[in-house]
Amino acid sequence: MKLIVQIPCLNEEATLPETLRAIPRTIPGLDAVEVLVIDDGSSDATSRVAREHGADHVVRFTRRKGLAAGFMAGLDACLRLGADIIVNTDADAQYAGSEIPRLIAPILKGEADMVIGDREVGQVEHFSWPKRRLQTVGSWVVRKVSGTSVPDATSGFRALNREAALRINIVSEFTYTLESIIQAGKKKMAVTHLPISSRHTRPSRLFSSTWDYVKRSTATILRIYAMYEPFKVFVLIGSALTAAGLVLGLRYAWFWLQGAAMRAAHLQSAILSVLLLILGFQTLQWGIMADLIASNRKLLEDLLYRARKGELEKDARG
Repeated sequence: MKLIVQIPCLNEEATLPETLRAIPRTIPGLDAVEVLVIDDGSSDATSRVAREHGADHVVRFTRRKGLAAGFMAGLDACLRLGADIIVNTDADAQYAGSEIPRLIAPILKGEADMVIGDREVGQVEHFSWPKRRLQTVGSWVVRKVSGTSVPDATSGFRALNREAALRINIVSEFTYTLESIIQAGKKKMAVTHLPISSRHTRPSRLFSSTWDYVKRSTATILRIYAMYEPFKVFVLIGSALTAAGLVLGLRYAWFWLQGAAMRAAHLQSAILSVLLLILGFQTLQWGIMADLIASNRKLLEDLLYRARKGELEKDARG
């Protein structure tokens, strides 16, 4: 059994040594523990510092690609290196390396495919009140969308077994945290969580302001939910448009019965009713088409999983 701890980095030469020192190199139940650093086009000496302080592997981008791309590149590299379990952690020492044995315990016991470290954000003192509330609300939304029970959806401290890593396909360019949980829930993976300790570090480099974070996270959630539940999304929108069109149509029918003068005065209601009904029916049709496309996407994802797994098994055989 091999564990690889992957650490996405962007200009982390100052904090990376502490993070690397905290990672335990022997854990009961594992034969090997290795560290992979993903350098997301850093302009400082992150890659050199990683090698000097014990990183076993370094993947470096020549230009910045973003956290989601770094996460996926890390998973791919870990799988090719033979990882049975992958732990993702931040380079700023926010998460304690000593928590890794606890984090992977449910996977070693065969009880989970993915484990999320819960910072218990509602009680984190170094988070501002608005941030605590937003994190709580955002995690609630992700739980409802994904069908999981994860209370801290934005935690970057998480563990995956090999099968989960093979099935995760991040398409967002913003972050992997929300999308990976939604995908795991929709693909019926066993997802669990456990409380962890965390400490205050530098401000996040992922977003420029709280509003920017809320805006981009909301867009990510809506996009991924629509990807996996397109029929529900389009039926909801189409039904709302159709209902509004029917209400306006009934309103105009009432005025039509009142005589020619009332008909002429409220003709705009009839026009708007027809437009809404047309849009409603078209949206319902789009829902059927999107559902068929989603079925094809599931088949393609299964083929991709089989292709990746077969390729890795072939590489392992030499």
